[in-house]
Amino acid sequence: MILKQAEDFKNESDYLFNTLHRLSNADFEKKTLFKNWSINTIIRHLHVWNYAAILSLSKLDEWEIFSNNLKNSLNEGKSLNEFEREYTKNIENRKLLTEWKVLYEELSEKFKFQDPKKRVKWVGPDMSVISSISARHMETWAHGQAIFDELGLIRKNEDRILNIVIIGKNTFKWSFTVNNLDIPEEIPYLKLISPSGKLWEFHNQSKLNYIEGLAEEFCQVVTQVRNIQDVNLKVHGNISKEWMSIAQCFAGKAQKPPEIGTRKIRLDRENVKKY
Repeated sequence: MILKQAEDFKNESDYLFNTLHRLSNADFEKKTLFKNWSINTIIRHLHVWNYAAILSLSKLDEWEIFSNNLKNSLNEGKSLNEFEREYTKNIENRKLLTEWKVLYEELSEKFKFQDPKKRVKWVGPDMSVISSISARHMETWAHGQAIFDELGLIRKNEDRILNIVIIGKNTFKWSFTVNNLDIPEEIPYLKLISPSGKLWEFHNQSKLNYIEGLAEEFCQVVTQVRNIQDVNLKVHGNISKEWMSIAQCFAGKAQKPPEIGTRKIRLDRENVKKY
């Protein structure tokens, strides 16, 4: 049985690649609104962690070496970006793009026929195969948003973002835990509209705490590519409002959502269009 999430990851990566392969080498150094990372920096980041996911699946000795090298680099005071540049030997532009494509295709193939419940290593707690490949999809989608914003392109989402919605809802407790906050007893009811117009509902219906609106905007908030005030989600109840103000569906230390109005499509670009 083919793991659909592996195909979704590849399709999301292909969608981003088909945008980037049109760019000139100079375009890859354009700075995005995500931490001032360039397009090169974002693709290099995705590339390195796609490689790490392959190691975690089938090359545990090499995974341990990778993990230790990362820890040593950070302990030496180097940034994550510096580690990733060194790890990829500073490849960039179209060469980086090509190597990223080859590797994400390999990653998809390696995960496609795995037992979804199999446990794999990661920098945080171990996780299942299905969680690992879904996380790679989420990272590609979220970081891709910064690129689409920079290029002035309105991304056309598809229903494969359901994987990201699921990660978002499943990390409700994590969002509070990582911020050292008490976990509410009630999980808000979600009533979301998919890109194709389907209704996606999660958790028990509630008249007190619920969130409704477009699934892609829910994904934007939980991945912290948009502030809750910059989307049109309807957020009802104190628990829902607190969650959306701190939502974080990715691992690591607590991160603050972007300030209002700081993450958006660059409407000054001449080529603004739906892609």
